[in-house]
Amino acid sequence: MKKILLVLLTMVSICCLAQETEKYNLDFENHTVSESLADGWEKWGDYKLTIDSIAHSGKKSGKITSDTSGSSFGSIAYKIPANYSGKSIQLEGYMKIKNVEDGFAGLLLRVDGNGRALAFDNMQKQNITGTKEWQKYTITLDYPEDAENIFIAGILVGKGEAWFDGFVLSMDGKNVQTLKEVVKEVAKAKLDNEFDSGSLIQFSNLGKGDIENLELLGRVWGFLKYHHPEIAQGNYNWDYELFRFLPKYRETSNNNARDKVIINWINSLGEIKKCKKCKPTDENAFLKPDLTWINNQNKDLRNKLVAVYNNRSQGKHHYIAMMPNIGNPEFKNENSYSNSPYPDDGFRLLSLYRYWNMINYFFPYKHLMDEDWNTKLREYIPVFINAKDELEYELATIQIIGDIQDTHANLWGGADKIEEWKGENHAPVHLRFIENQLVVADYYKAELQNEAGLKIGDVITKINGNPIDKLVKEKSKYYPASNEPTRLRDISEDLLRSNANTVEIEFVSGNSGHQVKSLKLYPIDSLDMASWYRKNQGKAFKMVDHNIGYVTLENIKQEDISTIKSEFKNTKGIIIDIRNYPSTFVPFSLGSFFVSSPTAFVKFTNGNVDNPGEFTFTSNLEIPSEGQTYSGKLVVLVNELSQSQAEYTAMAFRAGDNTTIIGSTTAGADGNVSTIMLPGGLRTMISGIGVYYPNGGETQRIGIVPDIEVHPTIEGIKQGKDELLEKAIEIIRKE
Repeated sequence: MKKILLVLLTMVSICCLAQETEKYNLDFENHTVSESLADGWEKWGDYKLTIDSIAHSGKKSGKITSDTSGSSFGSIAYKIPANYSGKSIQLEGYMKIKNVEDGFAGLLLRVDGNGRALAFDNMQKQNITGTKEWQKYTITLDYPEDAENIFIAGILVGKGEAWFDGFVLSMDGKNVQTLKEVVKEVAKAKLDNEFDSGSLIQFSNLGKGDIENLELLGRVWGFLKYHHPEIAQGNYNWDYELFRFLPKYRETSNNNARDKVIINWINSLGEIKKCKKCKPTDENAFLKPDLTWINNQNKDLRNKLVAVYNNRSQGKHHYIAMMPNIGNPEFKNENSYSNSPYPDDGFRLLSLYRYWNMINYFFPYKHLMDEDWNTKLREYIPVFINAKDELEYELATIQIIGDIQDTHANLWGGADKIEEWKGENHAPVHLRFIENQLVVADYYKAELQNEAGLKIGDVITKINGNPIDKLVKEKSKYYPASNEPTRLRDISEDLLRSNANTVEIEFVSGNSGHQVKSLKLYPIDSLDMASWYRKNQGKAFKMVDHNIGYVTLENIKQEDISTIKSEFKNTKGIIIDIRNYPSTFVPFSLGSFFVSSPTAFVKFTNGNVDNPGEFTFTSNLEIPSEGQTYSGKLVVLVNELSQSQAEYTAMAFRAGDNTTIIGSTTAGADGNVSTIMLPGGLRTMISGIGVYYPNGGETQRIGIVPDIEVHPTIEGIKQGKDELLEKAIEIIRKE
């Protein structure tokens, strides 16, 4: 009897221990009957979420169901406090899907901090669709040191059903269910909340002298942010220190008094110890810090700023880091103040100061701008301060973003008023600029063709009585881009947007001359434009005429690559279409098929946290040779839709033994992106590393220059021709 009792007690003890170690309900088993979802899980998006008895293990799973297409989504999510330390975070889980189409299904892992997502992956690039039985999937991300919350989820976009079960979250390979939580030290900067409700700064009637003084303050504020050791250690909320200092600064009556109050401000930050690790700027640096403005100051202020520079922060920094193994800047601890979509005067000035200095010290392509960045701070001070409402603030922001001439740079989040301003309704036709004219290139929904009354190849000449060139000129400053073809690409998508239900257009169709009609517009969800841009859901490769292989990177998967190499090894030529954004990273895995020996194809410039403004070249990066080189001709197709990873991939293929690139100017925005958060909940990005050919040739703004330039024609569009593909076949046949 005693033995039986002992066994029972032991079993209870083990059971209790297991329950204690399972801190998080990641297998959906714990479920309060009165609730629709398992304990701890919450709904994101619009789709139907339920608990289901179809499970991979145990008795329950989470299920998402959708019977509608469109830009909406459904996600079943679980939040975990980021009370862990480590270098990498991994989510494993099982997923089963049924009839998923017009979108994708996947696991989702997101790490948040400082009011934004610091790391994110939802498996969209894997393009998982159709019907599949239970399979295990994995997401691995670098774990940000500023992490505050971890979100794990299952996600469904488009139609279909998806089940999720058996989630496991690990840090550096250790399950968080059993991992000891850590108490993170909170920087003093994060404890400062004095101006959470507003800056208390107001401006009126800015004169020339006021603007000059605010320009100097913006330079000093940004210089101290990235150089002063006390700020680097997180001992000051540098946003709020600006608001504390501004009233005193504005009271100064002359330049001497102004300089003195700045010097006293710097002194108040604490003693700066002599820097023993600070190195001079590398003589071979590609870009060097521009300290001309410091040398132009009066003696006392100049000496104080030079002393800060000579004894600047080294190593870990509260506000800036370089991404591991990549080298693009990570702008840390930048509060977006999203609770105030129209920030007050002080926060709008802060937005300008923050952005200008980020670009000044950490944008690798500052030297490629058409205009001198040094002039922009003064130019935009009155624009930001005088922005009278949320829309004007957003427009001011997108204008200065446009001045850096980087297609990666736009307002990617928070631009609600700009979206309203552009219009909530869209035309059912896809437009492109072809032969310098605005042309109907496709339909977002073929069934609307008759109602639209437009044919593919029709040329639109006026919208609501305004000539197209006039509209383009008016709108261009609100469409950031590296080059003009890419700007026209983006403008063309919006020219027929409106908050009205119709627009009047004048157009030319065939030989019918100019016609005028009222074109009906539709809400974006009814057109399913997101799915239209990912039309190719079939195989990523096929044989075309004359023993030629064709590969599109739009929906290529890693498992396709070995098959492509096997099936296409004896073809006369291969065409790789990168007029899209690659769904999988293939520069090395597929690029190695086309080189007979290791071949350099790229080098980068990286910034320097220890010496802001310095950029140095890395060594050349090579495409490895796999020993069995493709002997046929490779032709790569590019155009204005080829951007970022697509351009990088084209560079890799260009290194091949027998490669020809044909098409037209690409987007001219290469390199890993860095996110920038601005007051008002605005989110933008920059190309964060410089990408160059081994000989130093530029890719930013220029893009991938084709060996043979081929542009689509209006006549070709009318006839349904793919003129680039036809040219590629012709080149291979001649070979």
